Amino acid sequence: MTVSTSRDPSRIAGMFDAIAPRYDRLNHLLSAGLDRRWRRLGIQALHLSGRERVLDICTGTGDLAIEAVSEKRGRDESRPRFSGDVIGVDFAGEMLHRALDKVRRAGLASRIRLARGDAMHLPLPDASVDAAMVAFGIRNVVDPPAALREMARVLRPGGRLLILEFGFPKIPGIRAAYKAYFRHVLPRVGRAVSKHGEAYSYLPASVADFASDAAVIRMIEAAGYTDVTAVSMTLGIVYRYVGTKR
Repeated sequence: MTVSTSRDPSRIAGMFDAIAPRYDRLNHLLSAGLDRRWRRLGIQALHLSGRERVLDICTGTGDLAIEAVSEKRGRDESRPRFSGDVIGVDFAGEMLHRALDKVRRAGLASRIRLARGDAMHLPLPDASVDAAMVAFGIRNVVDPPAALREMARVLRPGGRLLILEFGFPKIPGIRAAYKAYFRHVLPRVGRAVSKHGEAYSYLPASVADFASDAAVIRMIEAAGYTDVTAVSMTLGIVYRYVGTKR
């Protein structure tokens, strides 16, 4: 069966709105809980002091934004928690409703603000944030280079960029086993739990259709970032990209 990887905004927003009620549960289930670790390591890689204004695009249900606000600065428990603020932007209204509920229940409404918006047309002025991040969303944007340039626009000079995105392991045997899981087991479990026929078939197809890690590095550099690094996590299932605005 051929699966469409069209990133038409209305299609993608509708898909995520449909799976929003079970989105978090499936993330934890299908990643065996590793999604929490990936987000935590991503935030640590930004080396935040705790006073920054951070932008989280494709924020979804807000997990990365909440992680940024909740994380201690390093291992020194005597250092204060994050005292800046996070702006979460997404174009899927139902996902934002879920995020708002989680933010309120966590008592973080004064630290995390949510807005409905497009990653390629951010509702923020130039040079207005200290860090920008996106977890598992850049491949869903119609024009990823345009989104990266837009994040560079709102970042202050020297501001940091974090991208978490899926990839495929490079070790041959592990790569084959993971591809079999990703293309056959994951869609079946996703459909059974989410009750949505398309979303969890789109996921592996969109990852396979997205750029390689080397191509993503070039894409980030071309959008106005320097010192770009890519770190493989969990044998290459996920890549963590970090860069600095020129």
